[in-house]
Amino acid sequence: MKLNVLLFGVTKEIIGESPQQIEIQGETVKDLRDHLLNNYSKLSGLNSLMIAVNNEYAENDLQLKESDEIALIPPVSGG
Repeated sequence: MKLNVLLFGVTKEIIGESPQQIEIQGETVKDLRDHLLNNYSKLSGLNSLMIAVNNEYAENDLQLKESDEIALIPPVSGG
């Protein structure tokens, strides 16, 4: 499955240009997360990495479609 993924903050620094077209085996958010962690090991160093699908935070078991708008949301800090 080919997915267009928007990147922000440190995820853009680690992976590169945004959006990225990423091809995964499988159909769920967990499959995408596993693919990203296997291919971009620096992502595993993030305290949290949220995945949003169609402007809503997604659970790992959510089924993805190629037409979905997917975004990687890195940890946010500030003061």
